[in-house]
Amino acid sequence: MRLDWNRIDTVLLDMDGTLLDRRFDDHFWLEHVPRTYARKHGMDLEAAKTLLYRMFRSQEKTINWTDLDYWSSRLQLDIPLLKLEVDHLIAVHPFVVEFLLFLRHHGKSVHLVTNAHGKSLELKLRKTRLGAYFSGIISAHDLGLPKEDGAFWGKLRQRIPFDPDRTMLGEDSETNLSTAAAYGIRHLIFVSRSSSVEPPVASPRFVSIHYFSQLIPAEGSMVVTIGQSTEF
Repeated sequence: MRLDWNRIDTVLLDMDGTLLDRRFDDHFWLEHVPRTYARKHGMDLEAAKTLLYRMFRSQEKTINWTDLDYWSSRLQLDIPLLKLEVDHLIAVHPFVVEFLLFLRHHGKSVHLVTNAHGKSLELKLRKTRLGAYFSGIISAHDLGLPKEDGAFWGKLRQRIPFDPDRTMLGEDSETNLSTAAAYGIRHLIFVSRSSSVEPPVASPRFVSIHYFSQLIPAEGSMVVTIGQSTEF
């Protein structure tokens, strides 16, 4: 597939797993929170994991999934404070800054569009200093819907004026790319290397990249060839 940047005005980018290494989130929710919960309740770690993983799965694809206040209340733990204990794991994926600079240089409207809760977003932007690269930053919690909900994109368009046919979305979630495709967003990119400690897994449905450097065309060109997909 040839991605022609002359046909793209707006770029929407997910945060966790897309711009940032998902290692932090995986470790936090799958290891750090269960360990803290088990210690608080005098439980075996594996029993705590079984219990919490079931609770987490019950809220998948809902706004509660990423709501730190919801989980603080439900688990009786200070989730934002616990995040600070392992915030050294927050990291930007390779070539993200170079890609954002490329977009800025070519006058694209670039928006961070994330399911992350405001408190998580604040922490990660403070640690990574990526905020200055965006024309705007929208959390799903601002709209009251997660990106997994097809109605999300229409509500987003009320906040960000964009032409779906001239918009690119970068995501590490096939579900979110699917709802965006159903809405009509044309240029859909799946980030297969969401975590630095897990092997990349390409999408069978969407054009997949390991790094955003793959979307930066050679000097003097605004077209890049990145693979094949039935979604384009």
